[in-house]
Amino acid sequence: MAKPLLLIVDDIFVNRILLSEIVKEIGCDFKLASNGKEAIQQLELNNFDLVLMDIEMPVMNGLETTKYIRQKMSAKLSKIPIVALTAHNPNDFFDEFNTAGFDELMTKPYLIVKVQQTVERFVQNFK
Repeated sequence: MAKPLLLIVDDIFVNRILLSEIVKEIGCDFKLASNGKEAIQQLELNNFDLVLMDIEMPVMNGLETTKYIRQKMSAKLSKIPIVALTAHNPNDFFDEFNTAGFDELMTKPYLIVKVQQTVERFVQNFK
């Protein structure tokens, strides 16, 4: 069976590297994007199983990007699981989070077990 393919979207280089190392450790492949515009381009080129999307980014933030994916992309792509990533208190933007169409929220710091449980929840036949 092929490894799950995840899209990691974060404008901070260190966060992308940290998440990519965790994702490798739990047995997934990944591609990286540093903003929402790059994420949309990656989604059009690859068959991802899950998107890990930072909320605050330049060019196109995570809320805008998720709304775009849900409302303007093909039926298949619009249903991809998207997990919001944030260091902030989730209660600060809970309404926006819900209306944007995220499937779940993961708060920083990223722990291997937390990332693995999230992947297991959304990717069929993972481990």
